[in-house]
Amino acid sequence: MSNIQAPKIITEIPGPKNKEIIKEFSRYIATSTHDPENLPLVIERGEDIWLIDIDGNIYLDFTSGVSVNNLGWPTHPEIKDIVVKQLDLLAHAAGTDFYNRYQLELAKKLVSVSPGSFSKKVFFSNSGTEANEAAIKLSRYGTGRKYFISFIGGFHGRTMGSLSLTGSKPVHKKRFFPTMPGVIHVPYPNPYRNPWGIDGYEYPEELISRVIDYIEYWVFQHLVPPEEVAAVIAEPIQGEGGYVVPPKNFFVELKKLLDRYGILFIDDEVQMGMGRTGRLFGIENFNAAPDIITLAKALGGGVMPIGATIFRSDLDPEPGAHSNTFGGHALASVVALKTIELIEKLLPSIRSKEDIFAKRLNELKEYYEPVGDVRGMGMAWGIEFVKNRKTKDHDIDLRNRVLLNALKRGLVLLGSGKSSIRLIPPLITPPDKIELGLDILEESIKVSLR
Repeated sequence: MSNIQAPKIITEIPGPKNKEIIKEFSRYIATSTHDPENLPLVIERGEDIWLIDIDGNIYLDFTSGVSVNNLGWPTHPEIKDIVVKQLDLLAHAAGTDFYNRYQLELAKKLVSVSPGSFSKKVFFSNSGTEANEAAIKLSRYGTGRKYFISFIGGFHGRTMGSLSLTGSKPVHKKRFFPTMPGVIHVPYPNPYRNPWGIDGYEYPEELISRVIDYIEYWVFQHLVPPEEVAAVIAEPIQGEGGYVVPPKNFFVELKKLLDRYGILFIDDEVQMGMGRTGRLFGIENFNAAPDIITLAKALGGGVMPIGATIFRSDLDPEPGAHSNTFGGHALASVVALKTIELIEKLLPSIRSKEDIFAKRLNELKEYYEPVGDVRGMGMAWGIEFVKNRKTKDHDIDLRNRVLLNALKRGLVLLGSGKSSIRLIPPLITPPDKIELGLDILEESIKVSLR
C-alpha cells in the first residue's frame, strides 16, 4: 500500500527528462497514439493509484493504463506472489498444442462466471484485437454465413479483420483499404448524438426502436438478407467511441431481433469487462446473454498480455482452423485466474462509487455550459465538451486543454471519442481519492475556460 496521499508536481510539465525521452521516442518508436502536446508523460513507476514520471512528479491516475491496471500499480501483491511461484513451475507451454491445467482452470472459471446458461468453450490469445479476430472466424465457421453488422462509434481493434468492424475514427482506416469485406455499420443508440435527433435520455424506447427498425428495414430489406448475416458485434458501453451508454433495454431488444434470424451476438468486453462497470461483464447491466464474449486488457491483472474468446460450444471449429503461439500461456492463465478472484471481491464497492461520479459529473454539467453530456456506470465515465449545447459542435481544443491542465495539476486523464474524456481510475481507488480527482478535473475545466 502506497504512502502517497496527494499529487506532487516538482517540475514544469513536461519536465526536462520527460522532454528528452519524448524526443527520442519520435526518432525510434513507430508512430502510435502518443500525444506529446496534451499528454507529455513518461511513466517511470507506479504505486497503487499513483503514477510517478521520470522527473519525479506524482500524479493521481484516472486511466488504469486504458483499463488494464484495474487492480492498481505496479502489481497487486497477491498477483506478484503468484507470478513468482509460477515462474518456478511453468510459464510458456505451447498451450494450443500441449496441455496444461492452468489454462483449463481459467477456462472453467470464465465459463462459470460469464452470462448465458448454455455450454461454452474458451479460446485464448494475447490481446483484444486477437480475441475479436477469433470471434470473427468462429462466427463464420459456426454459421456458414459471411456478413457482419457493427456499430458506428464502436472500436474492436486495428488488425485487418477487427479493423473492418471498427467504426470509431477515420484515421483507423485511412490508407488501409481494402479491409475485410462484408461489414455493415449501423447507428448505435447514443442518447446524446444519433441520426434522428432523439433525446435518448428522455425517450429511450423510441431511440431503441429507431435502431432496431434501421437494422430490420434498411439493412435486412435493402442491403443483405438476414439469413446471410453471421453476427452483430457491439460493446456494452462504447469505449474509444466516447464512453457512450445505450438505453437500458437496448440489448434485450437487439437479442430478440438476432434470435429471430439465427444471428450471433458478439459482446466485446475488452474495455468494459473485468469489473469496470460494477459487474464482472458489462453486458450483465443490460440483461442479455451473448453467444460470444471477447476479453483482454484487465484480464491480465496489469502484468500479462492475454485475450480470451468465450463462445457457444456448438461453434467450435475443427482442429487447426485457428490457433496461435502464446494462447493458453500458463503464467498468463494463473494471473488471470487470480485477477478474476480479486475483482469479484471488489464488485460491491465499485457499484457504491458510481454515485460519487454521477453526482459530481452532473454538477459539472449543470454549472459549466461547455460540458454537453456526462454518462457512465460503475467506474467507467465519460464527459463530453461542446462549443454550443444546442448545436452540439465538438470542442476538441477545450477537451485537449483540460487534459493538459489536469496533468499539470497532478491528474492523468485520457481522451475518448471526438471531444470526450474518459474517467477510469483503478477499481481500488477509495472514495476520497475519487473526490480529489474530480476536484482537480473541475479546477482544470475552470482554468481551461479562462
